[in-house]
Amino acid sequence: MMIDIQGVSKSFGTHKVLNEASLKIERGTTCVIIGRSGCGKSVLLKHIVGILHPDQGKVFVDGKEVSCLNEAGMNALRMKIGMVFQGGALFDSLTVGENVGFGLIEHRKIGQRELLERVEESLCMVGLCGIANLMPSELSGGMKKRVSLARALCIKPELILYDEPTTGVDPITAASINELIKSLHDKLQVTSIVVTHDMVSAYTVADRIAMLYQGKIIADGSPQEIQSSTHPVVHQFINGLAQGPITETLDHDSRIKQ
Repeated sequence: MMIDIQGVSKSFGTHKVLNEASLKIERGTTCVIIGRSGCGKSVLLKHIVGILHPDQGKVFVDGKEVSCLNEAGMNALRMKIGMVFQGGALFDSLTVGENVGFGLIEHRKIGQRELLERVEESLCMVGLCGIANLMPSELSGGMKKRVSLARALCIKPELILYDEPTTGVDPITAASINELIKSLHDKLQVTSIVVTHDMVSAYTVADRIAMLYQGKIIADGSPQEIQSSTHPVVHQFINGLAQGPITETLDHDSRIKQ
């Protein structure tokens, strides 16, 4: 088991974002976590990399409980994890190559020649050979997403986390990013977690899909099982329906606040 999330709860002030959420992810698979914007998908990712710790419950990555690791153990774990941020999160003052090699420069002793080779190899894997000397300001939105993925690949991770990888790009670019995620998974056999509310992306890349709603994982299955689910919340979300239990709950909560 690569990831084992056991009954995790997390609150910010009086707002409970995660409520005894549990999820297991097998090594070498791609799990897509779906749910509405603001439902806690990114918060769940931050627990996996140890940026946040649960108020209750446990998170195990590669057999190790994340919240129990010391600084050295946490650094070692993070060098196994590549993170692709929603907006790319590139450093504007660094070149593309410096961005891609940032993790290696910060956390590993590596020679300049090997570093340059790893950076170029990673860029070529995402279809961007020969752009290491460009600045982020010279890139399109889709290229920035690919550079962010190249940075994640450069450390040769065992686990890649994608936070809304198709948000903010046009449908053609989104389709190319989906195909890239899928082809890299097939080639590298890494474990991948993708958080998204884009069902086209979810169906394209997932081995399994889990839905987060009101702080809990309420459904977990193959893309085919999720697509044919009769669960009313899942059915409303994956079909983008205006009417259903999700909007009824929102309307009810709104009336209570009034």
